Amino acid sequence: MKIVNSAFHISVSALSGLPEESFPEIVFAGRSNVGKSTLLNSLTGAKGLAKTSSTPGKTRLINYFLINRDVYFVDLPGYGYAAVGQAEKALWGNLLSSYIIQRRSISLVVLLLDSRHPVMQSDRAMIGFLESHERPYGIVLTKYDKLTQKEKVQARRIMESCASKAKFIVNYSSFSGKGKSELLAHFDHYICQ
Repeated sequence: MKIVNSAFHISVSALSGLPEESFPEIVFAGRSNVGKSTLLNSLTGAKGLAKTSSTPGKTRLINYFLINRDVYFVDLPGYGYAAVGQAEKALWGNLLSSYIIQRRSISLVVLLLDSRHPVMQSDRAMIGFLESHERPYGIVLTKYDKLTQKEKVQARRIMESCASKAKFIVNYSSFSGKGKSELLAHFDHYICQ
């Protein structure tokens, strides 16, 4: 996949506000502060397309970005330790699970995991959730440039054993761009169906 055009499309807080299912959707999910917005900006080459913050949990809506005028990249709110109340976390959880279960136009879920802390309990729960609902998913190990060679091998091994049904595992560095072309190549398979 070559990205030549990207634009913010819409933010929604409820399933009733989702756009028509006219394009395939590649969904980006992961813990708060794993780097979803940074990854989206890196992939599209548009620095401020997705809003980034050093404060976990800034993405509180489902954000749609129209890519090449024929596919949506969808940025989901992060799960994990965002500094919000339990009631708001429960609302997010219900919104995310309902979206993933019900949305027919989802062609792929890209699960981002911090390579320095692979497969925390919440990540294991998300992998289990995706597998139980038979959603195709791939893994992106973010912040990969911060690991030693030994840690890289160990993180990869852990992921291969915990996410055996993942369609791919890509090591990614938004800083250097490592993994970008590999990840975009995987997307081709899911948007040309």
